[in-house]
Amino acid sequence: MSETVLKAENLGKTYPVPGRGTLCVFNGLEFELERGDLVAIMGVSGVGKTTLLNLLGGLDTPTEGRVLLENDDLFSRPGKEVAAIRNRKIGFVFQFFHLLPEFTAAENIGFPLLIGGMPRKKALEKAGSLLREVDMGDKALYRPAQLSGGEQQRVAVARALINNPFILLADEPTGNLDWKTGENIFRLILDLHMKKALSSIIVTHNEKVARYCRKVFLMESGRLKPIA
Repeated sequence: MSETVLKAENLGKTYPVPGRGTLCVFNGLEFELERGDLVAIMGVSGVGKTTLLNLLGGLDTPTEGRVLLENDDLFSRPGKEVAAIRNRKIGFVFQFFHLLPEFTAAENIGFPLLIGGMPRKKALEKAGSLLREVDMGDKALYRPAQLSGGEQQRVAVARALINNPFILLADEPTGNLDWKTGENIFRLILDLHMKKALSSIIVTHNEKVARYCRKVFLMESGRLKPIA
């Protein structure tokens, strides 16, 4: 029997627009992520895909509705608790890598552990292990400016997994890369999804990427329509 690990119930999000009232991105949205799922969400730019991902991951707060993480209402908790749960259970990969330029690859990956109070030596050892998993073991001391776009995204993927999350949310992870490099990154994500038994959502414009996913949804008019 399938197990739902992440669920949106009657989810809505509006933003104030100065002089024009409010902008409704979506309302009444329903979604379920089952354990082990690999889901793609597609749709035109500006339709609300990133907003949805941010709400599901606890990076933004819904205007209405609930996000249930393992049947627990994520936003019923204080902000600090939401952040702690998010950091422990959810990994994020973004289109733009958001690496700290003054840090090495290993330091970027280990940064969440350092912030959490783990001793530097232990954090960097764990980061080194993940670097090897993403085929970057020889680049531990390189800074982002010394790495290609694909290499930077590999570092970002490793950073997303440093806290051993069971959910991975990826927002256009190949969108800032050429197709060949992007395909390699997606194959890496696919491999890690299976190896680490993740439950994953990937926002993408790329139909080739979506074909690899077990379920595909199209977001339009504030709704998610299953298309595969």
